[in-house]
Amino acid sequence: MASNTKSAAYLLAISGALTAFPTIAAEQAAESGQMEEVVVQAKRTSQADLAIGEDKVSNTVGVTRDELLSAPAGISGLKMLESLPGFNVQTDGALGLYEFGNSVQVRAFSLAQVGFVLDGVPMGRSDAFGGSPIFRYVDNENLGSVLASPGAGDVSMPSYTSLGPIVSYNSIEPSDQAGAFVSLTSGDDNLLRSFVRLETGDINGFSAYVSRSKTDSDLWRGPGTIDREHIESKARYEFDEDTYVQASFISNDFYDYDSPSGTESTFDADYYYAYLSELPAGCNNPMPGVYDFNGDGSIDDQDFTPVNTGSNCTLYYEDRVNIRDDKLYTVSLATDLTADVYLNSTLYFEDKDGYGVSPDSYGNSLSIYERQAAAGLDVVHPRGVQFGYSGVGGERQGLVTGIEWQLGDHKLQFGGWFEDETYNRSQLRYNKTDGSADGKVIWDEVAYYRRNYTSTRETMQFYVKDSIALMDERLNVEVGAKSLTVDYALEGYRDYADYEIGGMPGYGPQSVGAKYSDNFMPMVGAVYNLNDTDQVFGSISENFALPKGADDIFSIATSFEAPAPKGETAENIEIGYRTSRPHYNGAVSMYYTSFDNRLVAGNVLNPATGEPEAFYTNVGETTAWGVELSGVYMPAVFKDSVYFNANVSYNSAELSDGFGNNPAGSKLADSPEWLLTGGVTWEPTDWAVANFSLKYTGKRYADYAEMFEMDDYTVASAYVDFSGEAIGLNNANLRLNLDNVFDTQVMSFVYAGSPYYRPLSPRTFQGTVTYSF
Repeated sequence: MASNTKSAAYLLAISGALTAFPTIAAEQAAESGQMEEVVVQAKRTSQADLAIGEDKVSNTVGVTRDELLSAPAGISGLKMLESLPGFNVQTDGALGLYEFGNSVQVRAFSLAQVGFVLDGVPMGRSDAFGGSPIFRYVDNENLGSVLASPGAGDVSMPSYTSLGPIVSYNSIEPSDQAGAFVSLTSGDDNLLRSFVRLETGDINGFSAYVSRSKTDSDLWRGPGTIDREHIESKARYEFDEDTYVQASFISNDFYDYDSPSGTESTFDADYYYAYLSELPAGCNNPMPGVYDFNGDGSIDDQDFTPVNTGSNCTLYYEDRVNIRDDKLYTVSLATDLTADVYLNSTLYFEDKDGYGVSPDSYGNSLSIYERQAAAGLDVVHPRGVQFGYSGVGGERQGLVTGIEWQLGDHKLQFGGWFEDETYNRSQLRYNKTDGSADGKVIWDEVAYYRRNYTSTRETMQFYVKDSIALMDERLNVEVGAKSLTVDYALEGYRDYADYEIGGMPGYGPQSVGAKYSDNFMPMVGAVYNLNDTDQVFGSISENFALPKGADDIFSIATSFEAPAPKGETAENIEIGYRTSRPHYNGAVSMYYTSFDNRLVAGNVLNPATGEPEAFYTNVGETTAWGVELSGVYMPAVFKDSVYFNANVSYNSAELSDGFGNNPAGSKLADSPEWLLTGGVTWEPTDWAVANFSLKYTGKRYADYAEMFEMDDYTVASAYVDFSGEAIGLNNANLRLNLDNVFDTQVMSFVYAGSPYYRPLSPRTFQGTVTYSF
């Protein structure tokens, strides 16, 4: 079955590519310098200006609202990107909500080097620990579009993480009509999700909405659940057609259980390998002992020697949870200062809080406890299995502002971004009653300390851009530049050594940091209208970013002044062609990327948690080149009832410089050369839509030495959508989604740099009923 689906995927790709790119000579040159709005018209196709990036100087692709509403209800904001060319997106579960099971590779870049923006507000880092990953701040029912530039993003976009790629999520505006939208979803793994949005409608210029979604589900493998409550609200007052103020609020309350990663042999033995739903025998039966836990010379009734200190006592699922509570507030003002000058500014504040829990074994805790007790710290002898607490939290506040000035054939844009971010991280281990994984936490018994620090980032970015219309607007040129400065500092206890060697030079609570800046990052691009249906485009840009994993790097406790890591830099070059016709649209781009001071995340197995932990190495330069094609085709023979879509990407990404045992010329980890998505959609009536799609991920390596090869695979998905108009319910819909149609089993996710994987989730069904009024 896998070979058949792969063959079908190739056929779809070839069909989409061949039909989307006819020769230019066959077309009569138009007198107008603008592309006409002649687009494939159907219920589930994107507008050409979004699907192929019409009038953009770089390859820009998008997902529109109709496509978002066709996806499984409640999918992750990252999973929305997997249908776009060049994006290798791997998530855990059909909805992709597990925060430690997400990865994105695009061209030479990983998730940490992609910039994410929501309604003009930068999302900062995508780290599950302390970051602001986009999937915490969006529901697909409230999104109008998702636009992605995989190579050279606009210089006006605010980000200190982007080395070129930018993804912009744009939410819907409040409706002019009062009403409500309600949906209810049920499916496999005991999934139950509800979504409600209430609209005020236009009340003398004021309009607003508030929505709430609640998602509850079991994990697809092993015990444990997912619990997500998400609230979004937006209020807008329009003074006139050019002036408005807008405020928004987003709250995301998330609680889920962990699931384990493992080697390939682990999942070969048990594809559904998971944590234990019950404690093994002997892990919860303490034996009276003679150890003086309290250090006061007496022995109390709770003192004991653990019966079983084996690793299986730390595999109980109840001791492995993640809890996040994040809120984002924004206030925006947009107005015309004069007839040709426009101002747009947004203030934002983000409040992040949460913690994670993982158990620690008696043996590991004992060795660290003994070191810290000898150093005179107020630690208590471990009782058995310890409660591993990792606290995360912090605040971000910032301003994004820009001015647009239309000056004849020039559109001048300039502005800035200012942000202060504070991030708090703490790690320590508490004892539990009876030393058992299901015991109660003894909050006044710390077995050992690991971290307690605060990091700050003070960011300033400025940009200027001139968009010039030439040759009767047939040629449009963009010339711009930006500057970025980030002051990074970390204060507090960085790791074990700062606690254990306190008082020695270089240890104890520390203050470390560095300033990162690049005052000139140019971008030049152009788009030329060959006629009213075809364009060619090209761009070159330079980018600079804060080092990936800065907190992990600076929190390594050393007794000497370690050199700060260099900021990462990249140069992106691309050229391409796009066309938009009544029965097809498409785009093809070729690119070359040079990425210097690349920080690669390797992984080592933490003996306490049994999970990989990252460390970072500067591997010098990485280069990538490739081709990305995308297209939609609606054959006239089917009378606009059947249409095909396909995206094909070839990406060759290699280490230009070797490091360690990884030679120069090695392929980037988790970076397949071939990616393909393709689908066919059928609209037999006005009230029914059916779709079948395939996603092919080519062979790749888990590591940088090309020792662990991952199999290529194809996964299929399908949906049918029925409108209620056939039975007189014009505002009702029923959608049935099926993920992984052929129940493909493969290692789909990898912690890049190590042979630790997560398997693809099995065939998963959900049904969604919606009603609006």
